[in-house]
Formats: sequence, structure tokens, C-alpha cells
Amino acid sequence: MARPKPETFDKQKTVAENRRARFDYAVEDKFEAGLALQGTEVKALRAGEASIAESYAEIRDGQAWLINANIPEYSHGNRLNHEPRRPRKLLLHAREIQRLLGAVERKGMTLIPLSIYFNRTGRAKVELGLAKGRQSQDKREYIKDRDWQRDKARLMRERG
Repeated sequence: MARPKPETFDKQKTVAENRRARFDYAVEDKFEAGLALQGTEVKALRAGEASIAESYAEIRDGQAWLINANIPEYSHGNRLNHEPRRPRKLLLHAREIQRLLGAVERKGMTLIPLSIYFNRTGRAKVELGLAKGRQSQDKREYIKDRDWQRDKARLMRERG
């Protein structure tokens, strides 16, 4: 019998977060994927240097790839330092890849990385969001709802 997956991911140390993605996209589902890294990339991530603001994920030849994520070169690395913007393989189960591929092809959704973090065992993970792009009208509604939630919380605090 399979172990039940936890509702939230086990984030110990968040390295990079794509805050703009939650505004530009309506995230419908989240996935946790491992990240295949080379040599000094792990040390650069542990130093807290990464950017996923302009990155996305795609499925090619039955494998998931993280494209355009920037992990800068490690400062104390040698001539074998890694390339900062190389495509990185995402480690997902075959069933998850098929599910993501179906959603991207049929429903017109996109795969966006929401955050890169280290879990409790020290493994680098990527939180992927299966999302649909928001139009400008949707963004205005999102801003209005967010402001109302903030004002409502403020009123509740003041009233006790």
C-alpha cells in the first residue's frame, strides 16, 4: 500500500521563490520534483543564490526539464564550475509526467516553478505549479480580493 503524501511540502530552507508567478498565473495544482544538479550547483544553492523569476518547465522526450533557471557560478569553484542557465532535469514519476503532459497539451496550461528549496533530508527540490495564465481583468479581481482580505483581517484585529 502506498504511503499517503503530505498536503504541504517539507520545506526546510527556501532558496528562491517566484512570487510574481502567483500573480500572473492561477495555480491549480502543485507538484514536488527533485532537481538533478551538477557539482558546484548544490553549493551555490546552499549559499542562497538562485533566481527562477523568468524560468519555466517543459516536457521533452518523456522527461521534465527546468528551463532558464539561473544558478550563478559558485564563487570558490574551480575550472569545473557549472553553466549558470543550463537546462536541468526534473525528477518526477512517469505517471506524474504523463499527467502534466496531458494537462499542458489538452488544457493549454503551463508549468511554472514556484520555489526551490531544501527538504528535511537536504535534497534540493522544486515546487512546480500547473497553472493557467491570467488576463488583465482577472489580475484586477485578484488585487481587489487580496486588498479586501487584508482590510478584513485588519478590521477583525481592531474589533477583537
